[in-house]
Amino acid sequence: MNNDIYPCLWFDGKAKEAAEFYCTVFKNAKITSENPLVVMFELNGKKFMGLNGGPMFKFNEAVSFVVDCETQEEIDHYWSKLTTDGGEESMCGWLKDKYGVSWQIVPRIIGQLISNPDKEKAGRIMQALMKMKKLDIATLQNA
Repeated sequence: MNNDIYPCLWFDGKAKEAAEFYCTVFKNAKITSENPLVVMFELNGKKFMGLNGGPMFKFNEAVSFVVDCETQEEIDHYWSKLTTDGGEESMCGWLKDKYGVSWQIVPRIIGQLISNPDKEKAGRIMQALMKMKKLDIATLQNA
């Protein structure tokens, strides 16, 4: 059995608008099909479905999308784009975009940094991380 698993994002009538927005954020992105109820799109090769489901359900932080970033420039890009026009910054690399979808914009090396075998260094890194909204790779590495 080869069943695809992909998220369905419930929007209040703004599924196509949201898909178009996400296609401006991610370089490798496209809308693959659409109808009045559903918009299918891909972000960096990952399939998503946007559903015009109405106002009954809202997004919350229980589900978020993690974007692994190789460089600080990538972190800055995604942070800036996803918080624009009403997005909200949170702590420790978390944000909500203007549609209420939660994202974690993190350096790819975050796991390596916080699991440093030097427990004192790992503690300093965690303390630095806990004080940040948008993560700064150099600050974490130098903690």
